[in-house]
Amino acid sequence: MLTLTDVHAYYGKSHVLHGVSFGVQAGEIVALLGRNGSGRSTTVKTIMGLVEGRGSVRWRDAEMLGRKAFEIAHTGIGYVPENRDIFPSLTVHQNLMLGQKRGQANPRWGFDDMYALFPRLKERQHTEAGVLSGGEQQMLTLCRTLMGDPDLIMIDEPTEGLAPKIVEQVGEYLRELKRRGISVLLVEQKLTIALQVADRCLVMGHGQIVFEGSPADLRANAAIRKEWLEV
Repeated sequence: MLTLTDVHAYYGKSHVLHGVSFGVQAGEIVALLGRNGSGRSTTVKTIMGLVEGRGSVRWRDAEMLGRKAFEIAHTGIGYVPENRDIFPSLTVHQNLMLGQKRGQANPRWGFDDMYALFPRLKERQHTEAGVLSGGEQQMLTLCRTLMGDPDLIMIDEPTEGLAPKIVEQVGEYLRELKRRGISVLLVEQKLTIALQVADRCLVMGHGQIVFEGSPADLRANAAIRKEWLEV
């Protein structure tokens, strides 16, 4: 479904991505791992049209590079940014409403689905999003993106700074996406959750893919983990 071929990206004169190539298939969870500064977030931002890139990013056989972010979103790609970007003065329910796309005939997700995934959001549905805890804001961002009914969702560091109980809920959210056939590109630092939910793991270093394999392959490769993942 999603195919990157020889993708390069820049911040000004700084060359950040150096020929990144990989794919995400239908219904597959791919974990994109690596240390801070390795190029993981830049990769998803380039796919989403938020960073200028060159090479090729094809989604359903159509080229995405050069399109605007809102145009890419309307093709069926969802994006959960690391900084969450909730609307603080709106309620939880109103934030979810903003995630909906106009003209959807039979969306796969509704408010009841969101509140079933994260019961805490149902309790807080009439609360302004700005007063939610960090974990609750992360739940809201994940669900708001789903309300747009994407076929692929890219999630940047969903468990960063969250309590273990909330991390478990995020893991269940990811499993539910897989059960419903949604493709996921998961940017993570935590090996534990990535190895639990991913079908394939990619490891980035210095703006390149330095490893690709199954979670079992990564568990067995101590050299890759030591050089590119462990602190």
